[in-house]
Amino acid sequence: MGSAAMATVGPISFPTNGFDAVILDCDGTLVDSMPAHFEAWCQALAMHGAGGVFREDVFFAMGGRPSADIVEELNSEYDLKLKPADIALAKRESFLKQLGSITLIDEVAAFAESLRGRIPMAIATGSTRMVVEKTLQAVGVSDWFDEVVSADDVAEGKPAPDVFLRAAELLGVAPEKCLVLEDAPAGILAAQRAGMQVVVIPSPLAVCSPGN
Repeated sequence: MGSAAMATVGPISFPTNGFDAVILDCDGTLVDSMPAHFEAWCQALAMHGAGGVFREDVFFAMGGRPSADIVEELNSEYDLKLKPADIALAKRESFLKQLGSITLIDEVAAFAESLRGRIPMAIATGSTRMVVEKTLQAVGVSDWFDEVVSADDVAEGKPAPDVFLRAAELLGVAPEKCLVLEDAPAGILAAQRAGMQVVVIPSPLAVCSPGN
């Protein structure tokens, strides 16, 4: 089981050795895109008659999970009949219109850039490939990473370990030699299940209030 190096308010503590590859989550870890994703969710749900059902704290707690899983949980919680594919499409279209507002998370980007070309690096995300590739392009870091593994590439999304194990496989590095950077509970659990070391990147709500 991977160990979690918990980061709280203040500078993030990154290890300097003990790993042969780095795997990063994208949204909320490498890029400050979670406000745009939340706004996209709110717009998509409102378009389908379910405005106001997705609270921000719940959104952050469910970060990293595939859109279809989130819609199914909202359906169960609020006795709705939302179609996951329809919501996911509307959410994606709304998010892509907000790409210009997205920026890198400075500390994480600096750490990744310091390792660029020195050790293998990958992105492992719960987003679709199209969305994550456009996100990386928008912030100008597409060429930093050797591999990108998305929700499209695995049978089960986070908190299953599939995306991280697939990334390690593609990088040619044993899971226990991989360092993961993650912000969301589902992603942290997925990385730990993959047997990887984890540095937890604090989310905005984790910094502002207890819990995530």
